Amino acid sequence: MDQKEIERIIEVVTREVLDALAERQTNSNQDSGKHCEHECADGICVQTCFDHVGHVINAGAERLTSTLGGIPSDASIGSMIDHTLLKPDVTQDQIAQLCFEARKYGFASVCVNPGHVKLCADLLRGSPVKVCTVIGFPLGATSPEAKVYETETALRDGATEIDMVINIGALKGGDYTWVARDIRGVVETSHAAGAIVKVIIETSLLTIDEKVKACLLAKEADADFVKTSTGFAGGGATVEDVALMRRVVGPDMGVKASGGVHTYEEARSMVEAGATRIGASAGVKIVQGSKSDKRETTPTNVAPKAY
Repeated sequence: MDQKEIERIIEVVTREVLDALAERQTNSNQDSGKHCEHECADGICVQTCFDHVGHVINAGAERLTSTLGGIPSDASIGSMIDHTLLKPDVTQDQIAQLCFEARKYGFASVCVNPGHVKLCADLLRGSPVKVCTVIGFPLGATSPEAKVYETETALRDGATEIDMVINIGALKGGDYTWVARDIRGVVETSHAAGAIVKVIIETSLLTIDEKVKACLLAKEADADFVKTSTGFAGGGATVEDVALMRRVVGPDMGVKASGGVHTYEEARSMVEAGATRIGASAGVKIVQGSKSDKRETTPTNVAPKAY
């Protein structure tokens, strides 16, 4: 039996276990005094269940979405990394270096600001490396219409992956109609062009209940991934948030851990928690750590840095 067949069997077994755990959780909640809220926002319906003290104990969506975002058949950590450079003072030479590194190490994509998409598309033409850009970045506070226009422009310039920031204030204010429209406009525009969408929910600014709501709204809008962070909001990816997001969206949707992932060990811990993509400006360091298989202890109090 070859390695690919073994990996396929492992993935099938893992999904069966996840499904079994979800069913057991559902059954155990039937007599726990839970109550459920059913809300519809712009055609997207979400059911969220709470226990008697108001904590989210189970969350479900009314339909399954994309199967994109599964664990790559290539076990290399590099194939899961979005090689990222989003600082405001980035030069064309630095973008060229980013694309060179992405080709060399086999990264999933380069992730850049919209103004650099056309250059990346030219530099990566004929390469399997995708061009990813960010929409409504980093605040998410632009209108849904502005995000759609920005997406259309990025797609024309050659982007094939779109990382959009939700309107965080609208989510926290309970305006789920706005958030649903925000996500759906970008998703429909991107999917029409064959591009995938990762929805940035900015976990460091949200409560657990809000994280669940954001993930469900992204799933119901047919987004392909949920993503933890921009890296610009004072916090980044945590193992706990990645694990929560994976539980909420299930096994068939991508989860991207971004912000503060600097080493191979940190990247590996995110993957073990359920991440299928890593956003990092330290992609080369992560891959080199993987190849050398270092097991050094890394500090846990390193502050996430902006991309």
